Amino acid sequence: MERIASFTVNHDVLTPGLYLSRRDGQITTFDLRFKKPNTGDLLTNAELHSVEHIIATLLRNSEKKDAVIYFGPMGCQTGFYFLFDSAQLSDGEAIQLLQQVFHEGAVYQGAMPGKSARECGNYINLDVETARKCCAFFHKLIENWSEAQLSYPQA
Repeated sequence: MERIASFTVNHDVLTPGLYLSRRDGQITTFDLRFKKPNTGDLLTNAELHSVEHIIATLLRNSEKKDAVIYFGPMGCQTGFYFLFDSAQLSDGEAIQLLQQVFHEGAVYQGAMPGKSARECGNYINLDVETARKCCAFFHKLIENWSEAQLSYPQA
């Protein structure tokens, strides 16, 4: 069987940051790493879920919402994937959008989006303060990120 692209990344040298994972036609996937893989230092379910709700909501309410395809957690619990339409958003614009929404998430003062049984199948572990802390960490990490930094570290 052919190995999928994410399994070709050397997780022994991968550090937190923002990376270009793949391009599939017009769809670009960014890899947002919050935690260093293979350390046991994983995002908790509450961190993953809370950030997902805040950032997905902010992305889908941004001026660039039509270019947003998906934002969601990685199964390995070390970060998130962001998929966007590259015909509508360049890599540089996508970086700026992520910088913007993670800043907005770090200072978010509203109620947690989707925090009800009707809106979410596991609404109980959603927490605005948890999301703010994680968003502040990632915003600080990528606030000066550029297209030149989108390549995965090499062994």
